[in-house]
Amino acid sequence: MAGTMLGEPNPLAIAFFIIFVLSTIGITYWAAKKVKGTAEFYAAGRSITGFQNGLAMSGDYMSAASFLGIAGLVATCGYDGLLYSVGWLVGWPIILFLIAEPLRNLGKYTYIDAVAYRLSLRPVKLVAGISSLVTVLFYLIAQMVGAGTLVQLVFGLPYESAIILVGILMIVYVLFGGMVATTWVQIIKAGLLLGGATILVFMTLWQFDFSYGAMFTKATADYGHSFLVPGSLITSPLDAFSLALALMFGTAGLPHILMRFFTVPDAKEARKSVFYATGFIGYFYILTVTIGFGAATLVGRSMVMSVDKGGNMAGPLLAEFLGGGVFLGFICAVAFATILAVVAGLTVSGASAISHDLYVGFMKNGVSDEKREVRIAKLATLALGLIAIILGFLFKGQNVAFMVGLAFAIAASANFPALIMSLLWKKFTTAGAVASMVTGLVLAVVLIFLSPTIWVDVLGNPTAIFPLKNVAIVSMTSAFVVGIIVSLAKKEENAQQIYDAIIPRRYLGRGAE
Repeated sequence: MAGTMLGEPNPLAIAFFIIFVLSTIGITYWAAKKVKGTAEFYAAGRSITGFQNGLAMSGDYMSAASFLGIAGLVATCGYDGLLYSVGWLVGWPIILFLIAEPLRNLGKYTYIDAVAYRLSLRPVKLVAGISSLVTVLFYLIAQMVGAGTLVQLVFGLPYESAIILVGILMIVYVLFGGMVATTWVQIIKAGLLLGGATILVFMTLWQFDFSYGAMFTKATADYGHSFLVPGSLITSPLDAFSLALALMFGTAGLPHILMRFFTVPDAKEARKSVFYATGFIGYFYILTVTIGFGAATLVGRSMVMSVDKGGNMAGPLLAEFLGGGVFLGFICAVAFATILAVVAGLTVSGASAISHDLYVGFMKNGVSDEKREVRIAKLATLALGLIAIILGFLFKGQNVAFMVGLAFAIAASANFPALIMSLLWKKFTTAGAVASMVTGLVLAVVLIFLSPTIWVDVLGNPTAIFPLKNVAIVSMTSAFVVGIIVSLAKKEENAQQIYDAIIPRRYLGRGAE
């Protein structure tokens, strides 16, 4: 690629990558000795502190979409790229004040445990398990596309070979180390990512005498005033509002994030986790916005899009501009570590949905044989790895932040309404939960397929059947409305009695696992 080392094998990036992979495989070997049952495989034995979990949670959340995608959106679209960074941050207070404590006290290994706690187990586990899997798979698409693009450009490997490499490493981490290995991979990755992004922003601002005004002035001179105002990416106010709903409430419905609350010993540490994670994530999103504008002004939007049409290589290109091949190699290795950590977390979450929720919860009606459950989880890990590789092939070239936005729409529609109503509304029923989740999931998936995102951009049709690119305003609202109507139509006395009985557990943690 003219003007950049991307596209050619980068020895420094390969060296950094090998060091990271060997280190994390060592952690996996250590963690494998600790994984003796379901508590260790799913929840790291509930031995993670609030600070460690906050760092791991931020490592799980600061994905390829955050580092590569948001920087790319800002570099190519300007102001509208900020919608993603702000939207992904503001969901965390909802988790802190409404979800973290009751979820940790009521759940066991997955958020679905809390949803189903006072409802009929089998129907809730079946529908919620399926919606969790769909959310995880959409999220995995973005990570695999980002990984494939990155490894292709840094190693000089074919895109398909890169996807296979990432899939194999993901399977190794989860298959042998479970949540223990995944947690420590995420902690290491978070430290590397925060450190690397901080250095990148410092070097960017150095070029403008540490003046954001000077940077924005250059952006205006290069691309016009429209680059710094809304409307370049999302032209419809209704679309923008729908996107905001998905990003804000989708955070509180992501299975791999909610699962992290069960790795700490109690609700107090769960609240600490969210407090620390919010600080780390907020700081990081400030950095990504600066990286995006820095790439646009120093590297150039045309250069960014010539390397990758989705704009995902804006950060690495900026690193190369500022620090040459050495810094490019380091940032690419950090980005790759980011992807591996997130796909490991997603895979644990998906495997637990299959083994703990669908197999034990639905098929075995909650009766668990720990050894068999862990064995099912490991088989599920293999299956998810293969599916992730196939999806990576199919969605080549899509912007990863945009793809994750779709996963958030599904999480906000299928998972969040049922979770929040089960935790906070006494009259919520099993039928209401099932109806809410089915409505949110089906509407979100169908409308995404009929929206411009798939119907026009992927399938090549001239116009979309559903006009909005972001569907949450319809699908999430419908999930709440249907859940409320069905719950009010027929009372479930047992569910209401259990709601009153578990108040000490929900808020004080009495009897929590």
